[in-house]
Amino acid sequence: MRVILVLPEFHEGGVERHVLWLANELAAMGHDVTVVSAGGKLEQSLKGVKTLRLPVHRKNPLTAIYSAIRIAGIAKREKIDVLHAHSRVPAWISWWASLLSGIPWIATCHAFYSRNAGLIPYKKASALICVSESVHRFFLELFPDRDYTVIYNGLPPSPYRWNRKEDGTARFLFVGRLTRKKGIITLIEAFSRVGSGTWRLDVIGDGPLMGEAKALADSLGLGSRIVFHGFQDTPEQWMAECSCFLFPSLEEGMGLTLMRAVEMGVPVIASDLPAVRELAASPKGLVVPGDTDEWTKAIEMFLTSGRGTAEFDRETVPSTAEMAKDVEAVYRQISKKRRG
Repeated sequence: MRVILVLPEFHEGGVERHVLWLANELAAMGHDVTVVSAGGKLEQSLKGVKTLRLPVHRKNPLTAIYSAIRIAGIAKREKIDVLHAHSRVPAWISWWASLLSGIPWIATCHAFYSRNAGLIPYKKASALICVSESVHRFFLELFPDRDYTVIYNGLPPSPYRWNRKEDGTARFLFVGRLTRKKGIITLIEAFSRVGSGTWRLDVIGDGPLMGEAKALADSLGLGSRIVFHGFQDTPEQWMAECSCFLFPSLEEGMGLTLMRAVEMGVPVIASDLPAVRELAASPKGLVVPGDTDEWTKAIEMFLTSGRGTAEFDRETVPSTAEMAKDVEAVYRQISKKRRG
């Protein structure tokens, strides 16, 4: 099949990694895949996939229309079967490109978006893929007449497995974009209240909250124990060597970093969110998101027991190959409807 995947940019992030792995797997299956984005460093990791750079990241009607016209022209000329949008601006562009070309389009819903006019295109898609049951419930409430498929984010094989050798210091790990909804501020405040124990927190990732998070850690006297490493190419290596992975998100569609930690067998402390419950063997032990006192207790419990506060089912996490096969099935269904 001939497929165009559209996402805003191709730098580091959950949506970007998802598209990278999906595009590579689809290409390996023999499909003709083109990724349209504003560009980014992950382009170099694509294998057998064509790329096209357009300003599909800008919330500007003029650039969006321009991008839609370009994509529609390519779709008609190259006889594309399906346009596949990831994120809201690409959804608008894919919808318009579909109207101009007659090519069906679908979208993957990665998160709980704000309930506003920005979601109008999702009502027009031929099908919607949701990355978790909780995201599915959110969109089903908004657009009950759409065709939905729940497909969990798949993960490629990792050479790393958790093998932490304790040296007397509990090494906690946070991996994610430094934004408010990822809960990094709650985490820092919680560590400031930990009464005893030898610990260190490694923060992997970058984002708009980097300056504020660093300043908070310094102001609380934790500058030497909370270390900000910025973006790292191999977060799995950090997971393999940590004592405990922390997932303090306030909201999440289905976190790739949490899925990787679960798949690797890393002890985890995680927020009690609907999507997290889908991975957990039981909600018992999950922590109230944003509750500093509860996070402090959970951290202290780990320092005492050396165990994560919740049990997770590693079998829940699919491979990228399994994910791609499920997505391919949606493509074929849409293509069949178009022909019939």
